[in-house]
Amino acid sequence: MSVITVGTMAFDAIETPFGKVDKIVGGSATYVAYAAGNFTTPIQQISIVGNDFPQEEMDELKRRGVQLEGVEIVPDKKSFFWSGKYHIDMNSRDTLVTDLNVLADFNPVVPDSYQGAEFLMLGNLDPKIQLSVINQLKTRPKLIVLDTMNFWMDIALDALKEVLKKIDVLLVNDGEARQLSGEVSLVKAAKAIMKMGPKFLIIKKGEHGALLFHENHVFFAPALPLEEVFDPTGAGDTFAGGFIGYLAKTQDISFENMKTAIIVGSALASFCVEKFGPNRLKEITKEDIDSRLAEFVQLVNFDIDLV
Repeated sequence: MSVITVGTMAFDAIETPFGKVDKIVGGSATYVAYAAGNFTTPIQQISIVGNDFPQEEMDELKRRGVQLEGVEIVPDKKSFFWSGKYHIDMNSRDTLVTDLNVLADFNPVVPDSYQGAEFLMLGNLDPKIQLSVINQLKTRPKLIVLDTMNFWMDIALDALKEVLKKIDVLLVNDGEARQLSGEVSLVKAAKAIMKMGPKFLIIKKGEHGALLFHENHVFFAPALPLEEVFDPTGAGDTFAGGFIGYLAKTQDISFENMKTAIIVGSALASFCVEKFGPNRLKEITKEDIDSRLAEFVQLVNFDIDLV
C-alpha cells in the first residue's frame, strides 16, 4: 500500500569520534524512503532538491519503488545542506552549518497520482508545510505520522499545535516531549500531548530505546546494544520509515501491531548507524533484517520462575 513521505532530500557533512565525511546524501525523506521501501511500495516522495542532487541517487530510489513525481528540482539553486559534529557519547551534537538553499522556498504540491495514499509520513519540517500537505489530500489517509523537533516548538508552537490536531502518531525525543508538555514525568508528558490530538505517541530515547503510548497503555522497546556506532544521523528518520513501512505492509494500525512496528523501526535504525549516511541501508537484505529482528527477540525474551 502506498506511503507518502514528506521531508528533505539533502547533503550532510558529518564528523563523529570515528571519522568524518565532507559531503554525503542525507535528508529525512531519503532515510524514510530507504527504510520503508523494505516493506511496501510505492513510496511516494514529496521533497525539493537543487541542481546538485545526484541523478544516481534518484535512480537508486526509483529502483527501490520510490516515486519522485512530487520531488521539485530547482535548476538554479543548491540542495539543503547541514553540517554537524557529534560528541563522544554520540547522543549530543553541535550544528556547524545549516544552508537552507532550496528549502527556503519549499511549498509542496501533492501530485494527483499520490491522492488516495493510505499512509502519510510527515518528516521534520515547518508545521505550516506539514499542515499544507494534509489539507491537499482529498481523502484522509488511514494513518498520519508526524515528526517534529524543539526548533519548531521554539518558533512555531501555535502552528505545531494546529497540525497536532490532525495527526494520529507523533514522534519526538524525551527532551522534546518534556518541552512540548511542560511535564518532567514522561508518563504525564504523554497524557498531556495526546490531549493535543495524537492518538499515539512515540518518545525516542536514542540508545535507550523508545516508548509507545496510547490511551492508558505503554510499551517499551529496547535499542540493540551495538559494538560500533559510526553515525547516528538519520537514525530517527530510518526508525520512522521502518515503523510506517511495516504498518503499511500489514495494514494493521492497532496498538498491538504498533509494538511490532516499533521493534522493526529500531532494527532498521540499528543498521543505519553502522555507516555514514544511508550507505548501510542500501546494502541490507530481507535476510539481514530478519536476523536483526531475531536479535531483538532474544534481547527481551526471558524465563522466570516465580518464588
